[in-house]
Amino acid sequence: MTYLAPRQGLFAIIILVSFCLQTLLLVISTDQQLSNSRALKGEQMVAQLIDEARLSLENKDRVSLSVIANRYTSEQDVTRILIKDNNDEILVPVGNAPMQQGDTISQIATNGDAVIGSVALTLKDISKGEIIAMQWPFVIGTMLLHLLLWLLYGYLARPTKEQINALSHDIQELYIEQYTQVDQRGYNRDIERSSDDAVDSHPSATGESDIDDMVANARKFNVQNEVNDYLRTQQNPETTDATGGSVDTDADSLSGEGNTTETDSAGTGHQSSKLSATRSVDKVRVQIVFHDEFNMLERLAPAQRLPYLALCTQLFNQAVTELLKQPLLLGVSAMNEAQFADNGASVVLKADNSHAKVALAGVMLAKLYLMLNKIIHDKHIELSRFALPAKAGVSDDAQSEAMTHLLQSIGKKEQLLILLPNNGLKQISNHIQVHSIMRPTTVYERECAIFDGGNDSMIQRLADVRNAVLMIEEDE
Repeated sequence: MTYLAPRQGLFAIIILVSFCLQTLLLVISTDQQLSNSRALKGEQMVAQLIDEARLSLENKDRVSLSVIANRYTSEQDVTRILIKDNNDEILVPVGNAPMQQGDTISQIATNGDAVIGSVALTLKDISKGEIIAMQWPFVIGTMLLHLLLWLLYGYLARPTKEQINALSHDIQELYIEQYTQVDQRGYNRDIERSSDDAVDSHPSATGESDIDDMVANARKFNVQNEVNDYLRTQQNPETTDATGGSVDTDADSLSGEGNTTETDSAGTGHQSSKLSATRSVDKVRVQIVFHDEFNMLERLAPAQRLPYLALCTQLFNQAVTELLKQPLLLGVSAMNEAQFADNGASVVLKADNSHAKVALAGVMLAKLYLMLNKIIHDKHIELSRFALPAKAGVSDDAQSEAMTHLLQSIGKKEQLLILLPNNGLKQISNHIQVHSIMRPTTVYERECAIFDGGNDSMIQRLADVRNAVLMIEEDE
């Protein structure tokens, strides 16, 4: 059997770190060399530019200065040239330094003892990627060299047969030493007594094989006793007191526990039926609840509360009527008219045939009303009138009560909660996106989804229906 070299993975990490450091040092040294050479080159170019442009700079001839400067910006390393007069006013800016920053070399232009202006030349920075691209033969060669070192280590550092045998012998001796000296709940005394008897009766047969047999028997005996103790503890977990004594169990209490188990099973089965993911979706209930944190609606005078609730009722019913005209929701109808009260309103939608997308209709209706309520709320607040934000929930009839509790416990302003089985989620999966509740604390919170957005066609369709409802409202 062929064994790998010891700590070959650690050696691979060391090789990788070595390659990265070598590449980094190469980039730093190359960058320093290029920076020094470019600085010398830039100073020479600035001096030469001043010599050529001295007369034009003294006469402030912008055209000649531009022609001279453009010749220098054709250099690959030059990104910008800035020529100023003796009053520090810019005469000629040439280049594209805002796009490519770099080192700037400035020098004052003089004519004798008089200062006639200044020239600033900006050199482009060399990126680390360009340096690696320039030095790619060295980088690839270094990488291949490090890979070769790793392969050689894996081949040359493999343990030989002699090393493996010596290591196996050392492990066996350590194993025998550990399990012959450790006291395991008093059984070490039996091991010593057994070994003494074996030495007295068969002094010539004492060896590593006898010690191994005794250790194995002792360990087997200990494990069996531990297993038996554990099984006795688990069989009667409530009949053992703190001192290890047993306590009699009342038959009536056992029968009571059986009744409790039956009750729990029945309750679990009832909840499982409500959370069944395979049931069909023929009806959905859309619930709209006001987000009233300070119970302002209850304190509102009836002269103001009743017209506001009537407005919300009218908006909701018109939203149902306009939405169900959409060809996408053909075969979906409303079973009741919404009527807003202090606790909100709800409407039940049903599927008239097997192809009707009643779940999608419920989600669209809930989102549509939230959009309408947002506009009405903002308008009322702008006019200093009373209005409340809303939150919505969509569920089938089996989970409508659970949705009511979810809206009260975790529902947030302008939020749409969805609690539907798999058939309902399939209807909406191609049109909207949802996300789960973070850190759920109940089964219903784990199954509940939150509306997270829709595709472009869905949002545009809802916007069209919203505008149609608002136009009807304005006409009335």
